[in-house]
Amino acid sequence: MITVSHLSKIYKNADTETVALDDVSFEIKKGEFVAIMGPSGSGKSTLMHILGALDSPTKGKYILDGYDISKLNDDELADIRNRKIGFIFQAYNLLPRISALKNVMLPMSYAGIAKEERIEKAKKYLKMVGLENRMNHTSSQLSGGQQQRVAIARGLAMNPSILLADEPTGNLASVQGQEIMEIFEKLHKQGHTIIMITHEPEIAKHAKRIIKILDGKIVKN
Repeated sequence: MITVSHLSKIYKNADTETVALDDVSFEIKKGEFVAIMGPSGSGKSTLMHILGALDSPTKGKYILDGYDISKLNDDELADIRNRKIGFIFQAYNLLPRISALKNVMLPMSYAGIAKEERIEKAKKYLKMVGLENRMNHTSSQLSGGQQQRVAIARGLAMNPSILLADEPTGNLASVQGQEIMEIFEKLHKQGHTIIMITHEPEIAKHAKRIIKILDGKIVKN
């Protein structure tokens, strides 16, 4: 599903260079549940941005589901993000004034999917995360855990190749965080490929494999 080969990311500012990623290589198979762990400043956020097609590497190659992401232009990257990657962010990133149902429908709207199909799929995914009774509530009417469930349902909306979760329990109390991880475990059992960025060992333990990154290098794969 994913092959990362000799990936480097160097940020240049005036006369200085900052190496955020240094010759990173690994593979992730279809259906795996992988946690990428590292402290602040380790390079995990930079790696997440590249895996999510939000940024391009300075050197190296990134293949996602047969596509060489490292060679795509901005329009092609945007298309890959919408079709191949389901994002789940720490801050949920929901639109506050519209319902949970409409939030989940958004990626499908951008893709031009017919309204009836958008509604049907959004209801299906909200039911999958246990929010069938809260579909018409706005974000402000939902708890943090419920908002993250909406974000997961939205991430599933386009049936993506990978689910990319960035610190998905970072804003949640431990009980809510545990509930969210149970949803990820359930999705993994259903065959979804999940990549989770976290700095919390207890959260990383839910994954079936942990990749550790430190100072821009992979120290455990």
